[in-house]
Amino acid sequence: MRPNRHRRQLIAAGTLLALVRPASATPEQMAAAVAAYTDNKPPQTGRVTFEIAKLIDNGNAVPVTIRVDSPMTAADHVAGIAIFNERNPETDVAKFTLGPRAGKAEVSTRIRLATSQKLVAVARMSDGSCWQQTVDVIVTLAACIEGEAP
Repeated sequence: MRPNRHRRQLIAAGTLLALVRPASATPEQMAAAVAAYTDNKPPQTGRVTFEIAKLIDNGNAVPVTIRVDSPMTAADHVAGIAIFNERNPETDVAKFTLGPRAGKAEVSTRIRLATSQKLVAVARMSDGSCWQQTVDVIVTLAACIEGEAP
Protein backbone atom coordinates (compact mmCIF):
# COMPACT_ATOMS: atom_id res chain seq x y z
CA MET A 1 0.00 0.00 0.00
CA ARG A 2 1.28 3.46 -0.91
CA PRO A 3 1.84 5.89 2.02
CA ASN A 4 -0.53 8.83 2.21
CA ARG A 5 1.45 12.05 1.60
CA HIS A 6 -1.08 14.22 3.43
CA ARG A 7 -0.88 11.93 6.47
CA ARG A 8 2.92 12.23 6.56
CA GLN A 9 2.66 16.03 6.41
CA LEU A 10 0.24 16.02 9.35
CA ILE A 11 2.47 13.73 11.37
CA ALA A 12 5.48 15.96 10.64
CA ALA A 13 3.50 19.06 11.64
CA GLY A 14 2.40 17.33 14.86
CA THR A 15 5.98 16.45 15.68
CA LEU A 16 7.06 20.04 15.09
CA LEU A 17 4.24 21.36 17.26
CA ALA A 18 5.35 19.10 20.10
CA LEU A 19 8.85 20.61 19.98
CA VAL A 20 7.77 24.29 20.05
CA ARG A 21 8.11 25.98 23.44
CA PRO A 22 5.96 28.89 24.62
CA ALA A 23 7.44 32.28 23.84
CA SER A 24 8.21 34.14 27.04
CA ALA A 25 9.42 37.42 28.42
CA THR A 26 12.00 37.62 31.20
CA PRO A 27 11.76 38.77 34.83
CA GLU A 28 13.82 41.81 33.79
CA GLN A 29 11.29 42.71 31.08
CA MET A 30 8.48 42.43 33.63
CA ALA A 31 10.35 44.71 36.04
CA ALA A 32 10.86 47.23 33.22
CA ALA A 33 7.14 47.12 32.34
CA VAL A 34 6.17 47.71 35.99
CA ALA A 35 8.66 50.60 36.22
CA ALA A 36 7.20 52.16 33.06
CA TYR A 37 3.67 51.87 34.48
CA THR A 38 4.67 53.46 37.81
CA ASP A 39 6.84 56.17 36.22
CA ASN A 40 9.88 54.55 37.86
CA LYS A 41 8.43 54.91 41.37
CA PRO A 42 9.00 51.73 43.37
CA PRO A 43 5.58 50.33 44.31
CA GLN A 44 4.88 49.65 47.97
CA THR A 45 3.55 46.31 49.14
CA GLY A 46 0.02 46.34 50.55
CA ARG A 47 -3.46 47.67 49.79
CA VAL A 48 -3.75 45.30 46.79
CA THR A 49 -5.41 41.89 46.95
CA PHE A 50 -4.66 39.57 44.01
CA GLU A 51 -7.13 36.68 43.85
CA ILE A 52 -5.99 33.82 41.63
CA ALA A 53 -5.69 30.08 42.14
CA LYS A 54 -2.18 29.02 43.16
CA LEU A 55 -2.46 25.78 41.16
CA ILE A 56 -3.97 26.19 37.69
CA ASP A 57 -4.99 23.12 35.70
CA ASN A 58 -5.40 24.93 32.38
CA GLY A 59 -3.70 28.24 31.51
CA ASN A 60 -6.10 29.11 28.68
CA ALA A 61 -8.64 31.10 30.73
CA VAL A 62 -7.56 31.82 34.31
CA PRO A 63 -9.96 33.94 36.38
CA VAL A 64 -8.35 36.77 38.37
CA THR A 65 -9.74 39.52 40.59
CA ILE A 66 -7.77 42.52 41.84
CA ARG A 67 -9.10 44.56 44.78
CA VAL A 68 -7.53 47.71 46.18
CA ASP A 69 -8.18 49.18 49.61
CA SER A 70 -9.43 52.66 48.70
CA PRO A 71 -12.40 54.86 49.66
CA MET A 72 -12.83 55.78 45.96
CA THR A 73 -13.56 59.44 46.69
CA ALA A 74 -12.59 62.38 44.50
CA ALA A 75 -9.65 63.10 46.80
CA ASP A 76 -8.48 59.49 47.28
CA HIS A 77 -9.12 56.89 44.60
CA VAL A 78 -7.49 54.28 42.40
CA ALA A 79 -6.54 55.75 39.04
CA GLY A 80 -5.47 52.47 37.44
CA ILE A 81 -4.80 48.80 37.96
CA ALA A 82 -2.41 46.70 35.87
CA ILE A 83 -1.44 43.04 35.81
CA PHE A 84 2.06 41.99 34.74
CA ASN A 85 3.73 38.60 34.31
CA GLU A 86 7.25 37.38 33.76
CA ARG A 87 6.88 34.39 31.44
CA ASN A 88 4.22 35.20 28.82
CA PRO A 89 5.15 36.66 25.44
CA GLU A 90 3.81 40.06 26.59
CA THR A 91 4.52 41.28 30.13
CA ASP A 92 1.51 43.63 30.21
CA VAL A 93 -1.45 41.30 30.70
CA ALA A 94 -4.12 43.94 31.33
CA LYS A 95 -4.46 47.61 32.25
CA PHE A 96 -7.60 49.18 33.67
CA THR A 97 -8.41 52.86 34.17
CA LEU A 98 -10.57 53.76 37.15
CA GLY A 99 -11.78 56.91 38.85
CA PRO A 100 -13.87 57.94 41.84
CA ARG A 101 -17.10 57.21 39.96
CA ALA A 102 -16.11 53.54 39.63
CA GLY A 103 -17.63 52.98 43.06
CA LYS A 104 -15.22 50.30 44.17
CA ALA A 105 -11.62 49.54 43.35
CA GLU A 106 -12.05 46.07 41.89
CA VAL A 107 -11.53 44.48 38.48
CA SER A 108 -12.06 40.91 37.32
CA THR A 109 -11.03 39.24 34.10
CA ARG A 110 -9.64 36.02 32.65
CA ILE A 111 -6.05 35.78 31.47
CA ARG A 112 -3.90 33.27 29.61
CA LEU A 113 -0.77 31.90 31.21
CA ALA A 114 1.97 30.17 29.26
CA THR A 115 3.59 28.44 32.20
CA SER A 116 4.18 28.58 35.95
CA GLN A 117 5.30 32.08 36.82
CA LYS A 118 5.18 35.18 38.97
CA LEU A 119 2.37 37.71 38.49
CA VAL A 120 2.24 41.26 39.81
CA ALA A 121 -0.84 43.46 40.27
CA VAL A 122 -0.06 47.18 40.54
CA ALA A 123 -2.47 49.93 41.58
CA ARG A 124 -1.78 53.58 40.80
CA MET A 125 -3.46 55.93 43.25
CA SER A 126 -4.74 59.47 42.68
CA ASP A 127 -2.01 60.82 44.98
CA GLY A 128 0.69 59.32 42.73
CA SER A 129 1.60 56.42 45.01
CA CYS A 130 1.72 52.88 43.67
CA TRP A 131 0.93 49.65 45.49
CA GLN A 132 1.42 46.04 44.50
CA GLN A 133 0.94 42.40 45.32
CA THR A 134 2.96 39.56 43.81
CA VAL A 135 1.77 35.96 43.50
CA ASP A 136 3.43 32.80 42.23
CA VAL A 137 1.25 30.35 40.31
CA ILE A 138 1.81 26.84 39.03
CA VAL A 139 0.29 26.03 35.62
CA THR A 140 -0.02 22.36 34.73
CA LEU A 141 -1.32 22.82 31.13
CA ALA A 142 0.20 25.80 29.32
CA ALA A 143 -1.57 28.29 27.06
CA CYS A 144 -0.06 30.69 24.51
CA ILE A 145 1.93 28.09 22.58
CA GLU A 146 3.87 30.00 19.92
CA GLY A 147 7.12 29.57 18.08
CA GLU A 148 10.23 30.92 19.73
CA ALA A 149 13.60 31.63 18.23
CA PRO A 150 16.30 29.47 19.80
